[in-house]
Amino acid sequence: MNTLFETIPPQISYMSKLEHLDLSFNQFSGKIPPQIGSLSKLKYLDLSCNQFSGKIPQEIGKLTNLEVLHLAYNNLNSSIPEEIGRLNFLTELLLHRNHIDGSIPSSLGNLTNLVNLLLSDNELSGFVPSEMGNLSNLDLLFIHRNCLIGPIPPTFGNLKKLISLSMFANSFSGPIPLEIGNLNSLMQLSLLQNNLSGSIPPSLGDLANLTLLHLNNNNLSGSIPTEIGKLTSLISLQLNENQLHGYLPTSFANLSNLVNLTLHDNQLTGPIPQGIGNLLNLAFLRVDTNQFIGNLPQNICHGLSLRYFVASNNHLDGRIPKSFKNCTSIVRVFLGGNQLIGDISKDFGVYPNLTIIDLSHNQFYGQISSNWGQCPQLRILRMGNNNIASRIPHEIGNWNQLGELDLSSNHIVGTIPKEFGKLISLIILRMNGNKLSGAIPFEFGSLKKLEYLDLSSNRLSKSIPSNFGDFEKLIDLNLSHNNFSQGIPTHLLKLSHASKLDISYNSLNGEIPSEISQMRA
Repeated sequence: MNTLFETIPPQISYMSKLEHLDLSFNQFSGKIPPQIGSLSKLKYLDLSCNQFSGKIPQEIGKLTNLEVLHLAYNNLNSSIPEEIGRLNFLTELLLHRNHIDGSIPSSLGNLTNLVNLLLSDNELSGFVPSEMGNLSNLDLLFIHRNCLIGPIPPTFGNLKKLISLSMFANSFSGPIPLEIGNLNSLMQLSLLQNNLSGSIPPSLGDLANLTLLHLNNNNLSGSIPTEIGKLTSLISLQLNENQLHGYLPTSFANLSNLVNLTLHDNQLTGPIPQGIGNLLNLAFLRVDTNQFIGNLPQNICHGLSLRYFVASNNHLDGRIPKSFKNCTSIVRVFLGGNQLIGDISKDFGVYPNLTIIDLSHNQFYGQISSNWGQCPQLRILRMGNNNIASRIPHEIGNWNQLGELDLSSNHIVGTIPKEFGKLISLIILRMNGNKLSGAIPFEFGSLKKLEYLDLSSNRLSKSIPSNFGDFEKLIDLNLSHNNFSQGIPTHLLKLSHASKLDISYNSLNGEIPSEISQMRA
């Protein structure tokens, strides 16, 4: 790769017989000279990946033999010249990754030989001209990450050769045209992050070659069409963050190639179809923040492909599927905010890749299993607001990889094991709302990374350890509603980063140390 500098000189017009000019991947700057329009025999012009600025010269419209025009990855601004619509032989027009503004000229609809049209990552505004439906040879149409508004032109249904249509991150509104279902060659349809409304057209089920369908982050409503289950080539389906309601079609069980399925933040109801558990390639599944009821799919992770599973904030009940105990592929699990039941020590296995698991706000019971210590990547374990009634095992000292542990609002009894002092990676520890008793072990002082510690609403007694003042990073400390006695340790009032310190409702006595004035937060 060359590294040429400076600008293109006006004398480039002397190269009148030039047919191919490639200056890409250099450091040219300044404006593209209008004299470039004198290269009448030019068929190929690539100025991409430089630092050109200013306008695209309208004289480019004189290059009537041009077949390829690449100006991407520069600092070009102003609008797309209408004159580009005269380049009837053009097959590739790449203007992406610039600062081009204004509207898309309707004259681009004259470029009927275009195969690739990339206008993405600019500052284009206004409506998309319906004349773009004339580009019947298009394979790729990328207009994402602009400021485009208005409806998607129904004329896009004429683009029968289109393989990829990317329009995400604009402000398109109105319904998805039924005519999109005519694009029989389409493999990727990305309309996310717009203001589209109305229902998902059942005609999308006719796009038999579709591998990617992203309609998330819109205002789509109604139910999900059963016809989506006909898209057996789908690898990624994202419908999240809309206003979809009704049952999830059982036809989703036919999407055997699906790897990514996100349905979260809608108003979907009814059971999750059991057939979802038979999708052997599924690696990413989000169904959280809906109104699903019933059991989790009984064969979930049967294919040992599942890595991310989020089903929190629904109305799910029943036990954890047996197949999940052997889900060694899993990395992140969020099941909180349901009514799931089961023995927490028996229904979960050892997961070598697990980094986060949230089981909070359910009805799990049983003992705290030592298996969590055999999950070498586990950083966050949340089991708060369940019915766990055991003691904390001494093996907890082996969980030294944990950064967050939440055992709050259970029925945990007994004393806090001194082995807690080995959890030197802990940043957040919540054990409030249990029946813990006895003294806080002095070894707690080893938890130098603690930022949040809540031991409130237990039966802890004796004195607050003096080495609590060594928690240099502690922001929030709550020891309220216990049976602590004796005085307030002087060191406790030297927590310079603390924004909250609650030691109310105890049996503390003596004077309040004068060091309280040193608490800066």
